[in-house]
Order: sequence, then C-alpha cells, then structure tokens
Amino acid sequence: MRITLFALMALLLSARFASAEGERAGEFDYYVLSLSWSPTWCALEGDARGSAQCDPRNDFSWVVHGLWPQNERGYPSYCRTTQRDPSQGQTTAMADVMGDRGAAWYQWKKHGRCAGLPPEDYFTTVRRALAAVTLPPVFAKLGKSYKLPALVVEEAFLQSNPGMTADMVTITCDRGRIQETRICLTKDLRPRSCGADVVRDCRMKDALMDGVR
Repeated sequence: MRITLFALMALLLSARFASAEGERAGEFDYYVLSLSWSPTWCALEGDARGSAQCDPRNDFSWVVHGLWPQNERGYPSYCRTTQRDPSQGQTTAMADVMGDRGAAWYQWKKHGRCAGLPPEDYFTTVRRALAAVTLPPVFAKLGKSYKLPALVVEEAFLQSNPGMTADMVTITCDRGRIQETRICLTKDLRPRSCGADVVRDCRMKDALMDGVR
C-alpha cells in the first residue's frame, strides 16, 4: 500500500509540474519562444480548418506559435490577472507574425495572461522576442519539400545566432514532420539554457519539412 501511495503522489506531483493552471500572473522564471513551421501546421490542421494562415498568398514560413512564460520545472497557464483581454483589433494586428487573429487570442488566453502584462505590452514583447532571434534565411523561401535530420534545423538556428548554444534551442516533430523551434529566453529576451522539461529534441533523421506555399 505504501508503494502504491508513493507512486500516486509522484504522479500527482509530476502532473502539477507539467502545467499549473490558474496561477497568479507574473510569477515565472523565463520565456519560451515557440516558432511553428507554418507548412506543417497547415498540412496537419490548418487546411482542414480553412485557416487564412494557410493561404499561399500569405507565404508563411516560421510563425510565432507563442511566447510562453515558463518555470524551471513546468509552466503556468490560464493565470489569474487583473489585466483586461485584448481587443479584436489587437489580436488581428498580430496575424502577420502569429498566422491569424484566433491564434493570437488563444495564446493570450492560455499563456499571455501569465506574463503579468497588459495585452498591448505582451504583444509588443512577442514582437521583440521574435526580433531578438535571427531566422535562418535558408528556410525563408524553401520552394519544395525535403526530408532531413531535425538536427539540421537546429544547426541552422545556431549558425544564424552566434552565442546561442544547443541547450538553448530545441526542435520538435509531429507525425513525421518538422513541427517547431523552441528558444529559451530570459525575461529581458536574451538566450538562456532551457529547463530539462523543455529540451526534448526530435531525433528523426528523415523528418519531412514541407516547402513554403
């Protein structure tokens, strides 16, 4: 019985560290800038939703999935805050870097509130975080699809961002495709080492990277 009880306690603690909902806004250790490879999201989800992000006229490559307040272990979400929610105009204005207005609203609701900032300051911080990272130019006009090791994507980011090391960035995959690049940043948006629960690199050697539309 004692072993079972300890196992249950460990499970509950690990679940708490993974995501703590309803925490007080502004209490976190660092940011994770999550950059989604738009062609992957469109192929797996966006096309079926008819998302404007997937319209070839928009020519998206990397888009900001989110700027997530993170703790050394786990992360807060859906935080309690006295800040008002953003207006439709504010979320629409983020579509050029986040893909569409709906993505900006959802990211504010789940993660942005936890930054402890008013929406205009949070979205400004999102843009500053994106500007702090140099996107590898090789991907900007990827005209066709390739299969490649996920490590190649990581190396491209490291080469484009001198001073950034492998423990500061992680590449994720989803259903055999390159999904996201996640970069850990201090609160003043300088690269820093990621916590152990963030560094979970995709090890695929033949991940599909769809071409930009």
